Amino acid sequence: MTIAPVTLADKKQDRKIKIGVAATTALAVGTAFAHVAHRQGFSLRPSDIKKTPIKDWAVFRLYDKKNPDKKDITLEGKEILELASASVVGGLVGGLIFDDKKYIKSKYRESVNQLLGNVTVPIACVWAISELYKKHKNFIMEHVPQVNEVGKTSKYFNKALRAIPFSVATLGALGTGIFAGNRVSNFLNEKVFHKKVDRGIKATDFAPHVDDIGMAVSLMADKSKTASFIQRTVPLFLCVPGYETGIHRD
Repeated sequence: MTIAPVTLADKKQDRKIKIGVAATTALAVGTAFAHVAHRQGFSLRPSDIKKTPIKDWAVFRLYDKKNPDKKDITLEGKEILELASASVVGGLVGGLIFDDKKYIKSKYRESVNQLLGNVTVPIACVWAISELYKKHKNFIMEHVPQVNEVGKTSKYFNKALRAIPFSVATLGALGTGIFAGNRVSNFLNEKVFHKKVDRGIKATDFAPHVDDIGMAVSLMADKSKTASFIQRTVPLFLCVPGYETGIHRD
């Protein structure tokens, strides 16, 4: 079988597709994030935004220990699903606009893989483990070893020890959810599109779950700038499912 060489025109077309999909994905995620910010009390009026210091904009504002009542955006299950859904829709629209129409079905299949397999099922697993942990937290903490607190180092060490059970459970649930979601999405794709699908798990499949790492950090450090900063990167990482959907070709 002879493989046609990749021409300069092909490379330019691929670049155009990638740029277009990235733009529509970013626009969709940005719009969804603005909706989340407005719902949580941030003004979207240009005049208010102009008067607000950049560090206090919704996307940049971090938790302030000295001013704990100052609101900052919280991204939990429903917010993650909203951002992820917007990402996939934005990427799919970009793919349909900029790519060849013969790849439409493959992009639909990938949108199912991304939204169901890489977002919904894993988040559901992490949420379930989180609720189970909260229910049995006191019992679990009683069995976590602690050292005598004689200074800041020992205090932080004990905090880290107390965070281990939830961190391990979160990462375990995340891995299980991604694997289960991948199997379920492949199965549904076969039933809906009537094509044998065996899409393996890719490194980019873990991108939407930065927030779950933030959950573990939040538990160890309570409310902190570190956990808050990790959550602020979530919209950026949630652009990955949409981008992967838009550029996908069987």
